[in-house]
Amino acid sequence: MTKAPKPRCHWAQKPLDIAYHDAEWGRAVHDDNIFFEFLILEGAQAGLSWSTILSKREGYRRAFAGFDAKKVARFDDAKLAALMLNPEIVRNRLKIASAVTNAKAFLAVQKEFGSFDKYIWRFVGGKPKVNRPQAMKQLLATTAESDAMSKDMLKRGFKFVGSTICYAFMQATGLVDDHTQGCFRCKKR
Repeated sequence: MTKAPKPRCHWAQKPLDIAYHDAEWGRAVHDDNIFFEFLILEGAQAGLSWSTILSKREGYRRAFAGFDAKKVARFDDAKLAALMLNPEIVRNRLKIASAVTNAKAFLAVQKEFGSFDKYIWRFVGGKPKVNRPQAMKQLLATTAESDAMSKDMLKRGFKFVGSTICYAFMQATGLVDDHTQGCFRCKKR
């Protein structure tokens, strides 16, 4: 007797997608290292599928010093050139360079606010924004909150943080919970 699969959001089809959906997507993050990881990964994802980025996640972890913002902020031109030859990551010069720029901006935010966590949760009033769409097609690609986040982050010198990327970042880190109705991760609130 085979067990019926858990009902999930429609996008979670491949094994890596399913594992990510079940364990991470939409769960509230309060760890600055995880925020920095997703800042790099979401920027790298621009124009690509999330599955592609998930398949390269371990390569990104190795290439970007375990997502240590202090170390990434010190990457020099030689390190950036080496990263352009690394098949374990997306080899896009602007995306790679943006990781260094974003590390520096990230550290500046930590210094100003005490943590990136304190800074980023302000955009949703300090608690997750819970949506319960019937289907993924009902989700918006941007919201007023992601627009405000993007505008503020761009002003602070971050790159690859347009409103659509910011919204995906919000979903990834649980600032927004967009699990569809019927998904086993959808909690009644």
